[in-house]
Amino acid sequence: MFAKWAVTGIMATALALPVGAQPPDKPITIAAACSEHDGWADPAPPARLYGNTWYVGTCGITALLVKTSAGLVLLDGGVPEATPLVLANIRKLGFSPRQVRWILNSHEHYDHAGALGAIQRATGARVAAGPFQRRPLASGRPDPDDPQAALLGGHPMQPLRIARVLLSGGHLSVGGTTFTATATPAHSPGSTSWTWRACEGARCRTIAYADSSSTISADGYRFADHPERVAAVRSGHAAIATLPCEIIVTPHPDASDLFARMAGAEPLINPDACRTYAEVAMKRFADRLAAEQQAVKEPR
Repeated sequence: MFAKWAVTGIMATALALPVGAQPPDKPITIAAACSEHDGWADPAPPARLYGNTWYVGTCGITALLVKTSAGLVLLDGGVPEATPLVLANIRKLGFSPRQVRWILNSHEHYDHAGALGAIQRATGARVAAGPFQRRPLASGRPDPDDPQAALLGGHPMQPLRIARVLLSGGHLSVGGTTFTATATPAHSPGSTSWTWRACEGARCRTIAYADSSSTISADGYRFADHPERVAAVRSGHAAIATLPCEIIVTPHPDASDLFARMAGAEPLINPDACRTYAEVAMKRFADRLAAEQQAVKEPR
């Protein structure tokens, strides 16, 4: 997959859980539970990432829950089949799904946003869309300019009610936690990375939910035929590389070795992680463009 990052294990929790709640599974449990499972709807136990931020997704798809003084914020929900799993993980942490006040999304594909319609109905949460996500999230249909549009057409999503659309660099402040949206349109036109601060006692770190950086497409799609998409991909990679980033999380956890890092097998904190993640993607995209050019030159 992508380059591996070195990181420290999770520190002792400093943010109290709700009264009467059971502590979440230890981080090693999520690594063990998913050691032989990476399916998008394979259940994973919830686990604290750092401070007020927990992993509540599945073995194959990330969903994050952030506790603030004004309620919970959920980032992504996974495939439609993951809906009950994400809601169950929220409950296992001692929260009610109705405490989710806002939903954010990394990118507008069914494997990350497919569950959000049902989750929005279950929670009553508002959705804050990234800079270029409104149309596909509100319609449930892929952006026609998405290189994967032909693949996504068979996976319609439930439309979302959009309460806010943020500009790139825009902020959503919820109960003392500020989420910053950065347009990173490498993987899809609406790809958005989110950053916020999480604290354990006096020690605070910036978490970067860096969106997918891969350049997957439907068969027959040539990036070289779409110079505007090439420019967007390059701008997305450049933006990811410069994110404030002490703890990187990616929509597919294996893309950043998340579970190994949460278990302490690799360091959790690495300020260079976003830059490294982007540089690997830049190289792969350059290789793809070169292969497309070579295919044009070769006789048929």
